[in-house]
Amino acid sequence: MPSNDLLQTIAADRSHVWHHLTQHKPFESQDPRLYVEGRGMRLWDAVGREYLDAVSGGVWTVNVGYGRTSIADAVREQLVRMNYFSGAAGSVPGARFAGRLIDKMPGLSRVYYANSGSEANEKAFKIVRQIAHRHHGGRKYKILYRERDYHGTTISALSASGQPERSAQYGPLTPGFVQVPHCLQYRSQYGAIANYGERVADAIEEVILREGPDTVGAICLEPVTAGGGVITPPKGYWDRVQEICRRYNILLHIDEVVCGVGRTGKWFGYQHFGIKPDFVTMAKGVASGYAAISCLVTTEAIFDQFKDDASDPLSHFRDISTFGGCTSGPAAALENMRIIEDERLLENTTVMGARLLRNLTELQLHYPVIGDVRGLGLFCGAELVKDRQTREPADERQVQAVIADCLSRGVIIGATNRSIPGLNNTLCLSPALIATSDDIDQITITIGAALEKVFGKK
Repeated sequence: MPSNDLLQTIAADRSHVWHHLTQHKPFESQDPRLYVEGRGMRLWDAVGREYLDAVSGGVWTVNVGYGRTSIADAVREQLVRMNYFSGAAGSVPGARFAGRLIDKMPGLSRVYYANSGSEANEKAFKIVRQIAHRHHGGRKYKILYRERDYHGTTISALSASGQPERSAQYGPLTPGFVQVPHCLQYRSQYGAIANYGERVADAIEEVILREGPDTVGAICLEPVTAGGGVITPPKGYWDRVQEICRRYNILLHIDEVVCGVGRTGKWFGYQHFGIKPDFVTMAKGVASGYAAISCLVTTEAIFDQFKDDASDPLSHFRDISTFGGCTSGPAAALENMRIIEDERLLENTTVMGARLLRNLTELQLHYPVIGDVRGLGLFCGAELVKDRQTREPADERQVQAVIADCLSRGVIIGATNRSIPGLNNTLCLSPALIATSDDIDQITITIGAALEKVFGKK
């Protein structure tokens, strides 16, 4: 852009744009950062600086990387032909993508389109509530959620948030959402026990029995907890959770908004664990940020409950998402899926994810501030602590200083942020599925240098 135009653009941003998750006080004396171009895993800002993006657009979204002309071309071609009609009718890309998606999700059969992860989760919550009223006398309306998990930014999604700083000051929240314990073995609630996964799953059953099984309709869980600390589930956890859900007739809702569409090395995170869900929600990587799209995917058994009495005007799912009818989303998603398949990005994610975990584990040997390393595929975290023995969390300001130092060195990383008081101490990494070994090494070398600057080295 010409320099005058660029200066005007920055001034307009500074004066008029309200950025997400951002304290704007510093912009009274400095300019906000604007990214103007992206190619592969690289970004360039308004002053020409180059960055390696290790968080796929800041929030785990740009799975196939920047600058994919084939996705842009597919979206343009579709928009010129037919851009929109309400989701009350179908579209060619909507039908085609639904078919392709279901092929990768055995046991599921129906796709409901929306435009954000928060909205997709709201759809599942509404379905659970409507089933409760139509088939359980209104009683099985409660929805369980897990401490440290996050399911979106609307009021009801925040009501299912296990991250208190996300929902703080937004109450009163929607009633009927009940928390169950987290499953982070590094911070075990029960001390050092051999069967932690089964024990913390049993804690879910304890909550169900306390609330009354006839009042609980569903449980909503991330396959790998994202913003709450990149928490991979402990051994035995998911088998027990599924067993409990079946015993008490509780619907299992898996939130794949972050993990879905390749992030963990499989199409969906739950597919690592033999889970048979009733609902799966997804957004972010579905179209890698090239168009807004989210999906609620469910079973034929759930779907059939909304067509059993056509004479009842309240029997169908009386919901709509305006932009769930935009054809750009499924058009982009189809091409996004083709890229993942043709370029074998699931396989690359598995190999590069293993390299990322090895590199972080190597850093842990040299930097005592790294208390724990965990992850699955290209979705990894390193929890920073003051003391490995006590596991006291590192100061949040120092964690943010590591991020800032990496940014100054041209690598964008993230951390748990405004999630859990005193526990916003985990570095978060989610590079695009196209990452190479050189990219992975540059990311971890930069983190090592930042840790040494902020914390020193023993």
